[in-house]
Amino acid sequence: MHTSLPDFDMPNEEQVHLAAESFRLLSDPTRIKILWALLQGESSVACLAELADAAPSAVSQHLAKLRLAGLVKGRREGTFVYYSAADEHVRRLLTEGLFHADHIDRGESASPAHRAGAVS
Repeated sequence: MHTSLPDFDMPNEEQVHLAAESFRLLSDPTRIKILWALLQGESSVACLAELADAAPSAVSQHLAKLRLAGLVKGRREGTFVYYSAADEHVRRLLTEGLFHADHIDRGESASPAHRAGAVS
């Protein structure tokens, strides 16, 4: 049935696996806080720990996983590493997720006009 649709295209297995892994990593509240902070600008582990209200060692572990998944990147400066979100895709993923959560929280559905905008 779906294969008869002219524009129907399923993602390949690798794409599905990588997307599922990214969503799995985004399912942790501390990681969402860390990523949101990184979308505002580059930051150190100590600063992220304060913003996320988490221990620096826990933030380091979260960052290591997020880095391996390609969601964050690090820049070394002397003995310090400064982290940032990997790219604009991370911003869109997180913004859409938070936008959706905001509308669920308010008991609303997202209209197509609202979906084009930012988190409200």
